[in-house]
Amino acid sequence: MSSPTRSELVAETAITLIVERGLRGLTHRAVDEAAGLPAGSTSNLARTRAALLELVMARLTELERREFAAADLPGGGDRETVVEAVAGLLHVQLTADRRRTLARYELALEANRRPELRAVYDASGAAFRRAAVALVAGAGSPAPARHGRMLVAFAEGVMFDALAGAGDDPSPEELRLAVADFLRGMLG
Repeated sequence: MSSPTRSELVAETAITLIVERGLRGLTHRAVDEAAGLPAGSTSNLARTRAALLELVMARLTELERREFAAADLPGGGDRETVVEAVAGLLHVQLTADRRRTLARYELALEANRRPELRAVYDASGAAFRRAAVALVAGAGSPAPARHGRMLVAFAEGVMFDALAGAGDDPSPEELRLAVADFLRGMLG
């Protein structure tokens, strides 16, 4: 495995700081210190706070796209395969990618206050919504656009409840059953 680029190091360090300190604790200086970089390194890469937030959002999007690609999402109508794929992705988001998912939720809230970040956040989310539409279409949905949106809302709700709500972390089996119940209720 190769060493991370400076951009990746800054983005990963920023993600960790967001999770540990919240967005108020994310400063260029804090990233430099936590990453062990010379003072001013983060500012040279991302001049403004908005640029730093966009760098983090781009990194999160890249890593989530890799997870989706690795999941090899089905395009056919086998509903059980869809259930397994969605449950598996949720499990990854709640375990291996937990800190990234938490950082993404922090950025989602910040995007409501920063129009420039909202545009980046929405563009990132559009690709994942398209994947959800394709999934439910392949599973036999008569209304793929509406059902895809509902699938995203369901998945986000499960993750938010486990990470920031009052819920516990669901087991892989609980996730599989929840996704199966959801799809059965939605698609019949």
